[in-house]
Amino acid sequence: MSVRRRRPLLVTAVLAVGAGLVLTACGPDNADPAAGPKASPTTAAVAPAPTGAAPATGSPTAPATAAASHTPTSAPHTSSASTSTRPSAGNAPAPADATPCDIGNLSIHVTARPGAPSQRVIEVHNTGTTACSLSSSPGVNLGNSTARDQSNNIRPVLASGTLRFPVPAGQNAYVVIDLNPGGATTGTTPDINEINVLADQDDTNMPLAATHNFPLTPDTRVLNPHMGNYRATIADAVTSMAAAGK
Repeated sequence: MSVRRRRPLLVTAVLAVGAGLVLTACGPDNADPAAGPKASPTTAAVAPAPTGAAPATGSPTAPATAAASHTPTSAPHTSSASTSTRPSAGNAPAPADATPCDIGNLSIHVTARPGAPSQRVIEVHNTGTTACSLSSSPGVNLGNSTARDQSNNIRPVLASGTLRFPVPAGQNAYVVIDLNPGGATTGTTPDINEINVLADQDDTNMPLAATHNFPLTPDTRVLNPHMGNYRATIADAVTSMAAAGK
């Protein structure tokens, strides 16, 4: 009978050991889920951080980009303003009260105007480094280069105007004179072979000794010449000449 009693005990013991093994085997499985929830709060805490950090990262980036794009935009503007406030000497406008031109800083040329045989273009170039001014028109007369008395030389009819003409450094002033505006072929003044030019007819600024002489061809006919005022272009000088005597 004792044997019969031991078998149940053995069976019970075996069952107990088996149950322990089962519990032992389940133990790690239960531990993992436990660890999972502990990790998930950590993960959940970390996950919002990138989400919340994104706006913080984006906010400084936007102003930085705007500042970067603004800088190149303003740079050309500054450069453009700098350029516009420093024009070259040749393009700088001359003030109306510019100092009278020095004959030493002037070059003077007289040439025939293409398409208008009776007209001559007087060009005065400012070779100086600063602006200067000339009288409204040059002092001009026509005569004979061999005559001892030049007091009877012919003077042209002038266009109205008394204001001095400013000439920027490196620029030209033009005057057009028509030696024979009526196109006469007879009755013209004989023995006229020279045109004399004083760039500034105000003798307080320029002495008569500064007069330049330019030869005329033998076939030049002179009768009642008309002359305009100084202008910045030949076209404007022609217009001024056309108004002379009117």
